[in-house]
Amino acid sequence: MKILLFGASGNIGSTITHELIARGHHVTGVTRSGNTTTTGNYTAQAGDVRDARTVADLAEGHDVVVSAIGPRHDGRDEDRDIIVGATAALISGLRLTDVTRLVVLGGAGSLLTAPGVRVIDSPHFPEMWKANASAQNEALEMYRQVSDLDWTFVSPPKLIEPGERTGAYRKGGDELLTTANGDSKISIPDFAIGFADEVERGSAIRARISLAY
Repeated sequence: MKILLFGASGNIGSTITHELIARGHHVTGVTRSGNTTTTGNYTAQAGDVRDARTVADLAEGHDVVVSAIGPRHDGRDEDRDIIVGATAALISGLRLTDVTRLVVLGGAGSLLTAPGVRVIDSPHFPEMWKANASAQNEALEMYRQVSDLDWTFVSPPKLIEPGERTGAYRKGGDELLTTANGDSKISIPDFAIGFADEVERGSAIRARISLAY
């Protein structure tokens, strides 16, 4: 497949890029400051995911668009402008093209820990993560209003960090996945495996999924 990937320079985005290339896909990785170069199955491209016209122009000729715009975790209000702005532009931009498949890196804050209770609702939720989590929640609700694109919103667990590539992961839905001892985590390489599997299989259309151990 030919895959357009926004956020290719981030920790998670770059790992997803490498996973997709290793599977034989051609990835066009978009960053705001990138120069247009091609090496093997990877093309670097500059572009702003918050601009619908840019999204449309870059998406043409691709089979799937991926957004891996990662969290900043620094409490800045700019997080909302980036996440929500990207969501609006992705939706509007793809509607100008023949590309309908969109897979998005989301957040864990909207996952449910009990009926009607989200991760972000916990009194122990870190203040510095709230701006990004709230923006990701808003983005998810925007996608849930979209019926003309084949979108998938992929949420990580509470903790996603560098680690081993074991090939192990579980796939869930709107509920927070935890281990028997209550941990909610995954390594970035194993998250990338699950993410790439969803890009290839398209098993959750117009739905949110979660990935964790």
